[in-house]
Amino acid sequence: MLSTLRSVTKLSQFRGVNILKDSVRNVSQAKVDLDRLEKIKVPESNSFIQNLFTGEAKIESFFPYPKVLSDEELSFVEMVVEPAERIYATEFDALKVEKNEQIEERHMQLLKDMGAFGVQVPPEYGGMGMNNTQYGRLGEMTVGYDLGTTIFLGAHQSIGYKGILLYGTKEQKDRYLHDLATGEKIAAFALTEPSAGSDASGIKSRAVLSEDGNNWILNGSKTYISNGGIADYFTVFAQTAVKTPSGETKDKVTAFFVHRGPGLTSGPPMEKMGIKASNTTEVYFDNVVIPKENVIGTVGDGFKVAMNILNNGRYGMCCGLSGTMRRAITIAAEHANNRSQFGNKLASFTGIQEKIARMSMMHYQTQSMAYMLSGMMDKGFKDYQLEAAISKVVASESASYVVDETLQILGGMGYMRETGVEKMVRDVRIFRIFEGTNEILRLFVALTGMQYAGGHLREIQSAMKNPIGNLGMLFGAGTKRIRRSIGMDAPDIVQYVHPEFHEEAKLLSKNIVKFGLAVENLLIKYTREIIHEQMLLNRLSNSAIDIYTMLVILSRVSRSFNKNVLTAEVEKNMAKTICSEANIRIERNLNSLKCKQALKNDECMRAAARAVLENGGLVHGHPLD
Repeated sequence: MLSTLRSVTKLSQFRGVNILKDSVRNVSQAKVDLDRLEKIKVPESNSFIQNLFTGEAKIESFFPYPKVLSDEELSFVEMVVEPAERIYATEFDALKVEKNEQIEERHMQLLKDMGAFGVQVPPEYGGMGMNNTQYGRLGEMTVGYDLGTTIFLGAHQSIGYKGILLYGTKEQKDRYLHDLATGEKIAAFALTEPSAGSDASGIKSRAVLSEDGNNWILNGSKTYISNGGIADYFTVFAQTAVKTPSGETKDKVTAFFVHRGPGLTSGPPMEKMGIKASNTTEVYFDNVVIPKENVIGTVGDGFKVAMNILNNGRYGMCCGLSGTMRRAITIAAEHANNRSQFGNKLASFTGIQEKIARMSMMHYQTQSMAYMLSGMMDKGFKDYQLEAAISKVVASESASYVVDETLQILGGMGYMRETGVEKMVRDVRIFRIFEGTNEILRLFVALTGMQYAGGHLREIQSAMKNPIGNLGMLFGAGTKRIRRSIGMDAPDIVQYVHPEFHEEAKLLSKNIVKFGLAVENLLIKYTREIIHEQMLLNRLSNSAIDIYTMLVILSRVSRSFNKNVLTAEVEKNMAKTICSEANIRIERNLNSLKCKQALKNDECMRAAARAVLENGGLVHGHPLD
């Protein structure tokens, strides 16, 4: 037992704090509050993903699948959705909106009449007062018609003035929310800078307190700002000088709510691949005066504000993209049922059936994650940043696959503008970049999880300095590690799922144990150098995504069976396939972390990439030379 514990002593080189600090510098991780990570002891977390990295399974919050809406709340949102869908279907011409690259005034008025600008704002401020699940349901419908219009609305309320909803003082809410909720004023979220990209730690914009202490003076610029050319208010993030408890002055990011006024200008609308109805510009700040009462949250807490705004809004993206996928699948199914080739309907070909099935499974997975996340948020669950990141990755990649396959099923017709499918393909592409690129989010999941796991291993390492005084802890940790290493001590998930899915639950339990051991082995082998092994981190993150997928799918399908819903059998076929294929990928990815041939392949790819980069282009010659 002591030998298994001594292997942990190699972690003397590992400091979880530095892993994430270095990851910010090395992979441009933007959404981490670095000061929070200075704590030596890692705080306990209720996040399933975070605990997954230690081989634990905190799943109580995920079963049963959340049902947070009362019948009255559900009826309310459906009363809003039905007329809204009718208006979108009859009054909005998405292709015309895209051609004009702006939303017509009459459409703006329709959106105002629908209450679309203040869905989550309390009624006393002129909003609808919907919770997260209701908002997601409304977004699921609207996004299916035009992603450009949805980005305009989302940039306004999901992130533009979300900081006021989450952190605003009563005075700030009283002053701003009514005009924002009714659409009389438009908001934008200004984080990204020309030189920073995803690396928010590289923000150059700076706000300096005036001599009288009443105002902040802001200088700098932001880029790729949705609603940047039309917004009246901006949630802006800038560096500020902050005194630490030790008396040292340190630069920290602060969030401000900034009026459009003297010194604030916007560049021309940027020409984009898709979402053309959404206005996107650069924004410039030249000695912009901000009243001190317009700080959002507290001075120096800007990273925390930004992270929580983005985390809070990601479920809406998932719900919305499930709406896009639903519309695309409807178009594909209608075409397959009516189009004949070689004397048979397309729908009769098993190759087309496989496409439709995979598209439907991806929708089921995305929708399940979206409402799992919104439901947990509505139930008061706070620690969901990793689940939100995974849900965003899954939703954006699934939507890209589904709309691309829809175009493929339609063939040449799908490539033509008039069907609207090629527009969908262009529109959804941005979502793999929006609010943290999927590459950054994968690394964020892996490194945040390893930070948490490393903290627990450091506690064991520290205890070994005084083994007699910590004998109970060491004995328990050693026993647990041995039991896990031989396949014992797996979490009991079977008790939570319907009997129809006990086999899948057992696979999930085993994968959780395997995953925890894989993390531990990587930390022991690479210590803090793990930040440079991003190929391995991606496989680890993909395994976490698949494990979380299995968990969410089993929760949802179990509820369907327990309630005897009409679609339970169809859901069973999808759920079993999703879990089976996820299990295959998990096994492949985790095995590749220690497979000599896979590691050799990684080095070969790195060498090839280095040669191309050093050459500034392809190195290999032409076959005709």
